[in-house]
Amino acid sequence: MEEMVIGIGGMSCQGCVKNLTGVLQALPGVESATVSLEAAQASIRFDPARAGAAQFKDAIEGAGFDVV
Repeated sequence: MEEMVIGIGGMSCQGCVKNLTGVLQALPGVESATVSLEAAQASIRFDPARAGAAQFKDAIEGAGFDVV
């Protein structure tokens, strides 16, 4: 397992955090995802053979947020 921290822009409330956490945790290969509104980032623990930065970026942007 590997861990990656991604900066996220556009979150404004805990509803955003909950939405984005669910989106990231639903990706194949993701063991856990912790999203912080205060830090404006997501910490993702994943299997690098099944997931990676490109999938995370697509999922975050698809949910209406920005990768920073």
